[in-house]
This record gives sequence, C-alpha cells and structure tokens, in this order.
Amino acid sequence: MFAITDVRLKTVTGPEIPRGVVLVEGGKIVAVAEHLAVPSEAQVIPGHGRLLTPGLIEAHCHLGIGEEGIGFEGEDYNETTDPVTPHLRVIDGINPEEMGMRDAAQNGVTTVCIAPGSANVLGGQVAVVKTYGRIVDRMVLRFPAGIKAAFGENPKRVYHAQKKMPTTRMTTAALLREALVKAANYRRRLEEGGEDPAKLPERDLRSEALLPLLRREIPLRAHAHRADDILTAVRIAEEFDLKLVIEHCTEGHKIAALLAEKGIPAVVGPVLSARVKYELREKTFATAGVLVAAGVRVAITTDAPVVPIEHLPLCAGLAVRAGLPEEEAWRAMTINPATILGVADRVGSIEPGKDADLVLWDGDPFDSRTAPEMVWIDGELVKDRHDHRGAQGQPFFD
Repeated sequence: MFAITDVRLKTVTGPEIPRGVVLVEGGKIVAVAEHLAVPSEAQVIPGHGRLLTPGLIEAHCHLGIGEEGIGFEGEDYNETTDPVTPHLRVIDGINPEEMGMRDAAQNGVTTVCIAPGSANVLGGQVAVVKTYGRIVDRMVLRFPAGIKAAFGENPKRVYHAQKKMPTTRMTTAALLREALVKAANYRRRLEEGGEDPAKLPERDLRSEALLPLLRREIPLRAHAHRADDILTAVRIAEEFDLKLVIEHCTEGHKIAALLAEKGIPAVVGPVLSARVKYELREKTFATAGVLVAAGVRVAITTDAPVVPIEHLPLCAGLAVRAGLPEEEAWRAMTINPATILGVADRVGSIEPGKDADLVLWDGDPFDSRTAPEMVWIDGELVKDRHDHRGAQGQPFFD
C-alpha cells in the first residue's frame, strides 16, 4: 500500500483537486480525496504540489509489431500477400520488450491499442495492452478489441503492385462486403447446426474472427483519411449493423455533423507528420476541435511509430493551439480512448476501483519541456527519475 500526497489531481472525470491524496493498494486506486488520513502502514510518496494524472492512453498504434531500429526483421504489422486476413491476431506478433513499448511507459503512456497495419482490406484483430511487462498475455486489457479495416490509398497501392485485387476503392468495399456476407452465412450455419457435430460447418477461422463484429461485441476499426472513404465505412457499417470507429479521420472536419449524428467516434491523427500521400493534403491540427465542437467523441493518436509515442501530449497540445479546449485534450488522451476501446472500467481516470496507472509530471504536459518524474502501471513503479531501481529492487526495464 502507498499514498501519493500533496499533488494537484487531474481526475479527468471529476473536478481537479488542487491539493490531494491518492491511496493505492493491490494495484488499484482505493481512495482519492482532498483530505485523507493515510494508514500508518502505507508508504508515503510526497508529490510536492506536482501534477498527478491518469496514465495516458494511445488509441491506435503499432508498437511491438513495428519494431523500431530493426528493419524487415521487426516489420510484423502488414501481411501483404492476401488482402483479407481478419483472422490474424496482433498479440501473436507483439514483442513486449520492443523499444517503442519502453518509450511509452517511460513517458507516461501506460495503455495502448495495437493494431495491424493498413495494407489489407481486413488486417486482423486488435488488442489493448499495458505498456510494461514481458509476457503479452498478462499485459492484455482487452482482446479482441476490434477488427482492423482499411479504406483509401493503402490497399490499392499494395495490391496494384501485385496485379491483384483491390486496385480500386470499389473493390476494397466489395471485398469487405464479401467477407462480411460469408461470415454472416457461417454464423447462420453454426446456429442451424446447434449441438450436432454432423450439421456444423467446417471451421473457418476468417469468418470466425468476424463473428464478434457481427454480434456488435467489438467495432470495425476503419482506417480512413478522406471524407469519401469515411462515408464508405459508414455505409458498410450501417448495411451490416456494425459498431464503427474511424481511425485517422483526417478530413473528419468536413463531415463532423454527420459523425456526431450517427454517434461514431474518431481517433484523430497522426497530424505531427508530413503530408506523405495525397489523402493527407488537408491534414490540420484543427480537425479534433471541429469534431469535438460537433459532439464527436475524439481520441488523439500518434500512430506510433509514425510519430514517436512520447509525443502524444505534444500532439494534444498542438490541437489545443488549433482550437481544441484544453479539458477536451485531456479527455482525448485518457477517458475518451478508454471508452472507445471498451476499457473505461479499468483505465482513463483517477477513481477508486480503477487500475493504479498514474503519472507524476514535473510541469505542464502540453509544454515540450515537461517529462514524467514517476510512472506507475498497475501500482508498480516503472519509472522514477531520481532512482534507477524499481519497487522490487530491480533495475527498471532490466
């Protein structure tokens, strides 16, 4: 048990507490208050008036499967030989000790959603994981947390070079519909077969992976930059009654009212990057603010390693400069991604009962000069700028 005392508490879902205390036991937050009698057996960690926030959450990245500083040997995010691969499981490719995962934890990003890349029409199953550990199965918060789909330029570019489908936006949509119809038929045959093995269809891993999507248990995570591609994703989601999250949403500001009307959340970014392809030509830091003003739930993404994961607060700060209210920027790095990812019962705010994922900052996180002093994940100290050894006496990230 430990208590972090004398801290400015950014709870996110409640009012900010100018001077408060957080009590942690068993990896969970057990009390949050302005005045709290700290149990005598608790270790006391003085905050000296610093800002304490929930661990930050990256809603869309490729950490662990796009290993930095390696090259082809670490490129496990795109299976570019088949455009329809919903049965791929991202957890089978994640290296928990990859450099980007370490950068995330050391810079206060304690939860990430890791997705396959955008080469395929259907790329596979995404996972939400904590950023500290050696065994990915023990780091998982939610799996599967969605099925990755991609619209626009990327699938066309990859498969045009191979002289196979899809080479047009029409074919991308058609292949997605075809896979969904096949999965729906597979579900019907399973239901008709019941408990009789003789009547059950042969197991189909691709269709099986899409069943939670058809049951609305997980969303379609649709990579779409241009407004017309976003609308194609919306059209297909409505045809098949799917939950939908728009990834990147670069031209979302053009159709913000429609996304708000349909209750479709957006993971916006990366914006702190160059316009490396045509569909990014209208990229702007103002998109997040326009979407929020319209009533869309927004998370901000670095799409790491496209933008290094440690720059998540900087990306949010630049969105503030372009019109996003500061409190909404905090929500876009914490409770909003937690809600979009289906893990808001565990992370995203400082509340009793939630995981003790906490960050003590040495300044304003929207200031590029600021860095975490201390980071806890599940109540375990994973960074202490003043001590190179962890809570168990072992070096951090040994």
